[in-house]
Amino acid sequence: MEATQAALWVVIMLVALALVFDFMNGFHDAANSIATVVSTGVLRPTTAVLFAAFFNLFAIFIFHLSVAATIGKGIVEPGIVDTHIVFGALLGATIWNIVTWLYGIPSSSSHALIGGIVGAVIAKAGAGALVAAGIWKTVLFIFVSPLLGFLLGSLMMVAVSHIFRRSTPSRVDRWFRRLQLVSAGAYSLGHGGNDAQKTIGIIWLLLIASGHVSAAAKSPPGWVIVACYTAIGAGTMFGGWRIVKTMGQKITKLKPVGGFCAETGGALTLFLATALGIPVSTTHTITGAIVGVGSTQRASAVRWGVAGNIVWAWIFTIPAAAFVAAIGYWVSLQIF
Repeated sequence: MEATQAALWVVIMLVALALVFDFMNGFHDAANSIATVVSTGVLRPTTAVLFAAFFNLFAIFIFHLSVAATIGKGIVEPGIVDTHIVFGALLGATIWNIVTWLYGIPSSSSHALIGGIVGAVIAKAGAGALVAAGIWKTVLFIFVSPLLGFLLGSLMMVAVSHIFRRSTPSRVDRWFRRLQLVSAGAYSLGHGGNDAQKTIGIIWLLLIASGHVSAAAKSPPGWVIVACYTAIGAGTMFGGWRIVKTMGQKITKLKPVGGFCAETGGALTLFLATALGIPVSTTHTITGAIVGVGSTQRASAVRWGVAGNIVWAWIFTIPAAAFVAAIGYWVSLQIF
């Protein structure tokens, strides 16, 4: 059994690597939470990342561990996962995050992790070891989450424009500079609630595979939950400034009212997905919402070339991370 084979140092190393990935998730995805509130000038960058990190961490008190359960028990057949698969999955996801961060591409840390798991599992046992329902649900929401973000963001913008049609631009700007603090907080809450649970899920997988937690356990140990929420909050606090510029200015120019609508539409999408236990991409969601807000002004307000490049990154994320993870799985067999 894996419990008798996996050395304690290997498990500790992999938990540390998972927390590094979680930190990078927050670092890489900080732009999702703060790009709009920074680009509209409502908060200074330093204040914005502290604000977002607080709500990332506060999410621990709000959401159930439905997404963690999907990652921990709903992606791979029981008994397949071992330390080599976890290493490969984390390596694939981490390397893809680094590459996309270096190029300022807002790709999905979530789908990089899913791709990493898929690649490492296929390298060990073939595609038959994957749980089809969990994989397809995740793949489906690659398309559903940005479309839902687009729909809710654009509907929010249309509704707000109608409600405030008789107000002066200065009054609207003054109101929504305050309201954007609420929407940014809500989005950061959804970001922490969905993304931290993905790392909780993979550490849970590791602890079950290594025999440190029973497969019948209904939730992971408390220290895993606290460590993962803390790591993603710390990552957000250090921020990923390359991606902020892409998200906040290159797709479309935002005013506080647009930032509020995009963040609110994105937050509602994340709340729904987290409640359903679906690991979605916060990057996909907020990008869809920003495009939705921009498109209500006029089609030319959106830089469709930039948006198209982002979509290509989305398409390549899972296969690219899966490829690196498969190599990582093979390398780990040679190391431990």
